[in-house]
Amino acid sequence: MAHKCFISFKTQDKDYKTYIHDNLDVDMIDKSLHEPINSDDEDYIMRKIRENYLSDSTVTIFLIGSNSAENSFLQNQTFIKRELQASLYNGVNNTKNGVLGVVIPSMTNSIYLGTNNCLTCGSSHKIVKIDDVTIIKEFSYNYYVPNNKCSWNEDDRYCVLTTWEEFCATPNYYIDQAFNKRTHAISAFTKVKP
Repeated sequence: MAHKCFISFKTQDKDYKTYIHDNLDVDMIDKSLHEPINSDDEDYIMRKIRENYLSDSTVTIFLIGSNSAENSFLQNQTFIKRELQASLYNGVNNTKNGVLGVVIPSMTNSIYLGTNNCLTCGSSHKIVKIDDVTIIKEFSYNYYVPNNKCSWNEDDRYCVLTTWEEFCATPNYYIDQAFNKRTHAISAFTKVKP
C-alpha cells in the first residue's frame, strides 16, 4: 500500500530528496514541497505547507544532514522544526504522521558511534548520538522518548532512524515502520514542541 510521504530537508540536502523522488523504487505518493513558497511571511508559508502538503500525508521522511542541529547558530531551523511539529500534531484536519529520520552520509559517523557496555545493566548498547548537536529537538525527544531506563528499544521510540544506505536498499520497509508507529502505544507519549 502506498503511503503519502512528506520529505523534510535543509536546502543543502536537496540532492538527496531529488534522488529519492527520481531514483528509488518507493511505494509512496510524494507530498513534498518541490519548489519554495514565494513569500517572506513565515506564518503564511507554514500554513500553506500544513494545508497543501502535510494535512493528508501519513509519513514524514526527515533527511538528517550536517545542517539539521538544534544548536546550529549558522542555520535557521524554523522550517524543519515547524514541519516536524506539524507532522507530530494530531488534531482537526491533521493526523499525526509517522516520522522516519534518514541519516545522510556526511552525518553517519557523527550519529552512529558503535557500542558500549552499560554500567547500569551490564548489557551492550548501540550508541546513537541524537541530541542538540546533531538534530532538532522535535526529532531527538521523540526518538529518545523519556522512559527512566538505561536504553531504548524500538517500542520505546516514536521516530524511526536509519542510514541513507539502509534506506536506499529497502525504503518501503522503513516507510512502513514509520507508518505503523502512528497506532503504536508509544504514539501517546510524543511531544509536538519539546
